[in-house]
Amino acid sequence: MVKNRAAVPRAGAGTLLTLIRTGRASTRADLVRLSGFARSTVAQRLDALLEAGLIVPAGDAGSTGGRPPETFAFNRHAGVLLGADIGGSHTRVAVTDLGGHVLAETEADLDVADGPDAVLAWVTEAFARLLARVGREAADVRGVGVGVPGPVDTATGRLVSPPIMPDWDGVSVPERLSRALPPGAADPVPVVVDRDVNIMALGEQKAGGHDHPDMVVVKIGIGIGAGLIVGGEIYRGAQGAAGDLGHLRRGTDEPCRCGNRGCLEATAGGWAIRRRLVERGYDVRTSQDIARLARRGDHETVRLVRQAGRLIGEALADVVGLFNPSHIIVGGNLAEAREPLLAGIREVVYERAQVLASRDLQIVPTTLGHRAGTIGAALLVHERLYDADRISAALG
Repeated sequence: MVKNRAAVPRAGAGTLLTLIRTGRASTRADLVRLSGFARSTVAQRLDALLEAGLIVPAGDAGSTGGRPPETFAFNRHAGVLLGADIGGSHTRVAVTDLGGHVLAETEADLDVADGPDAVLAWVTEAFARLLARVGREAADVRGVGVGVPGPVDTATGRLVSPPIMPDWDGVSVPERLSRALPPGAADPVPVVVDRDVNIMALGEQKAGGHDHPDMVVVKIGIGIGAGLIVGGEIYRGAQGAAGDLGHLRRGTDEPCRCGNRGCLEATAGGWAIRRRLVERGYDVRTSQDIARLARRGDHETVRLVRQAGRLIGEALADVVGLFNPSHIIVGGNLAEAREPLLAGIREVVYERAQVLASRDLQIVPTTLGHRAGTIGAALLVHERLYDADRISAALG
């Protein structure tokens, strides 16, 4: 016997909100045509969305004759979202409007190995400072999105055996942040957590002009990771651990900071390049320092960065053979070195990948740059808040 499922109206308000907030529809006629709902149903659901403050009238559209049609827009100003992109050695946070447009942001060099208490304390303090800067209160916060550089159980936001994050195993980021949000925050505020490279991929897909159904987004900084977009959706794998590019074995015996040997990160990650430069007398601390040296044309840095690009290209050639993406988007702090890194990646991928899989493949830099993670984090919680089924269950 099949059990009854929770009833969600088929002609729900959530369907109309999705059409409006994604820009596919703005008038009643658009909504009737694209949703297939009756005009009376569209009118009722629009009234519910307007009353809830989720949409607002947007004036009259142009008309070739007669009365101009009324238009509607998503109400992006009815609150704010908080986004945090926690990396291996650098963390960025932002306050955005409800559509993911950045209102204020800040960043700091933070070693994730300092542990969750120190890192999450800075994140919550930064959120409070940014809210004050944009003249918003904690009660205006509608949700929090967070990216972390390790495997996450996305259902709970709990980290699971993160290889480079000592003391983070089993930590529930939503629990920590919910307790630490400024007094007056709406209750409950959803806190959604994912791997840092997944939120970067989401940011590039939804806000960076890279809305391709099959693509790989590579984050190269102190560490290396990949976000996989398959069929238009983030592919996380059975336990949320897909895309751990940096810890693929590449046939060397170099010790990796994860405790294993021979990982890609051990030879091509920013921390490996930093180690080699320090051995040669350079004063570098972060992958941003390395990128700056490369952009200035420092011969040794350019050589090491290009060599790292070739090694990463070897791994990506295998990914191209397995997933056949149309685009590889390269981002992260080390990607700010630009041409030496991209040239190394392109050289090896186009040489080694199957001809059919690489014939039309484009390997390009990130569009959003360092904002990809924070924007992606905000959009992560945006997608949760405005899920069509959730809105339809609430409003009919």
